[in-house]
Amino acid sequence: MRYSQIVHGIFLERPNRFLAKVEIKGQIHTSHVKNTGRCRELLVPGAEVLLEYYPDAKALGRKTEYSVTAVYKEREGYLSRVLINMDSQAPNQAAKEWIESGGFYTATGLSVEKLEREVTYGQSRFDLAFEAGGKPGFMEVKGVTLEEKGIAMFPDAPTERGVKHLQELMDAGKHGFLTYLLFVIQMKGVKSFRPNWDTHPAFAKTLKEASDSGLKVLAYDCIVREDGFALHEKVPVNYE
Repeated sequence: MRYSQIVHGIFLERPNRFLAKVEIKGQIHTSHVKNTGRCRELLVPGAEVLLEYYPDAKALGRKTEYSVTAVYKEREGYLSRVLINMDSQAPNQAAKEWIESGGFYTATGLSVEKLEREVTYGQSRFDLAFEAGGKPGFMEVKGVTLEEKGIAMFPDAPTERGVKHLQELMDAGKHGFLTYLLFVIQMKGVKSFRPNWDTHPAFAKTLKEASDSGLKVLAYDCIVREDGFALHEKVPVNYE
């Protein structure tokens, strides 16, 4: 997953969940935020951010010339300054590239065929659909940007849509589909992943229920570069 024309900036404020005020080369620009989550621990005044520049923004029908894609987070201990990709649209593409490059086979021993994006099942649209081992399958992908003391967590805000996806995955599993949930942790330097019980206990409870019913839950960290990122290593998943 790669970007073009990346520039550096300093985050100033976030007037709403879609926009940020960023200082770029001494000038203040209103920029699109590619993540509608809270990101309160990331977008703090003075944080160094990376933005994708669109010189032909007007021709593309964009309202802004810049989009925030990543941020440097200051923290204590190991990897005290970590680069976190915060583009919520990018994990799906990164997951697809990971599958196509053999990552899924390494993780599961299953070869994937007929890989598709955005496939409808029931009342949900899953991020990826495929065939593996002679069976049809679905994969839902969730990007993770929240981390505390080396523990990655999802979600950073309540997500009824996420609960619905879990319920639909459980239903698909009952009807013979392979079902996977992949948490793409958009950073390095985490020790484990767990659901965020404090922020959305319903999601955490449903995730545990889905896992117990046969949903395969995977979590991978990422090597994050200023111009993109890629899935890297498997991270342990804890449910408590």
